[in-house]
Amino acid sequence: MIKTISFNELRRIKESLPEGSIHRIADELHTTVQTVRNYFGGTDYEYGSNCGLHIEPGPDGGCVVLDDTTILEMAEKILEESRTQS
Repeated sequence: MIKTISFNELRRIKESLPEGSIHRIADELHTTVQTVRNYFGGTDYEYGSNCGLHIEPGPDGGCVVLDDTTILEMAEKILEESRTQS
């Protein structure tokens, strides 16, 4: 599923994740931690791959088109879990 989101919103989601969430997502998807970081705007492609993230300049950090929302959906699920545990 393709989704469009602002770059700043994508970063806010990443920064809101509880400690260890990036590792949890990487483990569950059998991918590298750096690939998950790249999904949230990182650019280290030597140790991680591109996850179909396309950034276009614009307001609020620009427009990000996500080709696959799996990592975003997992992050939102983790955020919801952390809210219900609080």
